[in-house]
Parts: sequence; C-alpha cells; structure tokens
Amino acid sequence: MICIAIANQKGGVGKTTTAINLATGLAATGLRVLLLDLDPQGNASTGLGIGQAERVRSSYDLLVGNCALEDTIVTTRVPKLDLVPATQDLSGCEIELIDYEERTHRLARVLAEAPQGRWDICLIDCPPSLGLLTINAMVAAQSLLVPLQCEFFALEGLSQLLQTVERIRGRFNPGLSIMGVALTMYDRRNRLTDQVADDVRACLGDLVFTTVIPRNVRLSEAPSHGVPALIYDFRCSGSEAYMQLARELIARLPRQEVAA
Repeated sequence: MICIAIANQKGGVGKTTTAINLATGLAATGLRVLLLDLDPQGNASTGLGIGQAERVRSSYDLLVGNCALEDTIVTTRVPKLDLVPATQDLSGCEIELIDYEERTHRLARVLAEAPQGRWDICLIDCPPSLGLLTINAMVAAQSLLVPLQCEFFALEGLSQLLQTVERIRGRFNPGLSIMGVALTMYDRRNRLTDQVADDVRACLGDLVFTTVIPRNVRLSEAPSHGVPALIYDFRCSGSEAYMQLARELIARLPRQEVAA
C-alpha cells in the first residue's frame, strides 16, 4: 500500500478538499483507496457523509487505543473508497502521546499491519499544524503531497514545511519524498495568483503539479451535502481539475507499485 500524507501547517489551503476529491478521483480510476482522517475537526469524514454516530472507532483509537486498523474502517458511498474517521478526541491526542514510547511511529506501526492487498493507496489528511499528528503521518508515509494556496503568505509557510520534511528525513523516515505541490484556489482574474504560481514553479520546478485547482463554488458546496464534488457536480471546473490531478499523481507513482 502506497501511503501519501497531505500536509500543510497553514489552514484554509484546501487540504481536506484535496484529500476528499483526490481520494474519490483515484477510486474512480479503479484503485482501492483508504482515506485516513487525522484532523481533529473531522472535516474529511463529514465531507464524505459520515456522521458522528457512525464514528464508533476513529483514528484516535489507532494512535492511543491500540485498536486494529480494520476495526476503524467505515465504508463510504464512493465505490472502492474506505475511511478511517476522526473525532474531537484527537484534540488531546498529542498530549496523551507524550507518555508513549516511539510516539512518532504509532501510525506507521498500525499501517504496517494493514491487510495485504486490501488497498492500493492510503491518503492521510493531516491537521493544519506541525505537531505530533502530522509527524506521525510523515513518518508513516512514503510521500508528501502539499496543497498550496496561491497567496503570498503561503510561500512563507512552505519553506517551514520543507524544513520539517528535512528533519523527518534525518531522524525518522529517510525514505520520505515530496510527491508534489498542488496549487489550489487559483483565480486567473487575480494577478497575484499568477505571480505566486510563477514563483513556486521557479523555485520548485517539476515538483509542482501541472494541474491547478481553481476557485470553484461547487467545491465549497459539496461538503454540506456529504459528498465529494466529483459526485456533487462531476462537470464543474473543480471536479475536472481533481480528476486531472489524480491522473497526474498516478503517473508519478512508482511503476512497480502501481502494477502491484
């Protein structure tokens, strides 16, 4: 199972929207996808129509409760897409993890015990911080996908994130790579948007995905209906962009792992 953490310590950059719709897009191509909600706000779970009553076991139980991965799985209405939901219990999880040995590797150990061949790819929706939850995700993942809002302050946050990635590589997970940076909330009417996009591409080159995610009302409306935008309105510009991003991501996966 290929594991990709979707992370950016800055909030409001489209992280959860990317996680939901990218997972749906990957499932639409035939891949068996697991989406792990690691954000205490639980927005990815809500966006897939999973209410609080259905979150009997959650990602909190994986990290603190010694619960098996299979016991936390919730089947979504999207074919081939399973979810590990999140609850507000995660808010205090970082404090509780302080007392655990190997607290940075809790999630990695759980995912290593996942049933062989059940899922092709796992996406982890990280919280908007660089705390223990995000570190657990980076230690467990092979790759990192960074949604980046096309605004000036996002560039400052990106440099901090890249420094954290280097520390994770040096201390915990030397195999962690950056799969790509996805430009989100792209507004062609705003000149600053183009400037930020050009600066990011000049700095990171091919790491930046060709596909950009536009500002789109349908992307904002879909979570209130409990479905991904790809189901809510498949033909809107946001849905088309996420399908294209899913194809681009698949092209970047190691060939032998895709074949497996």
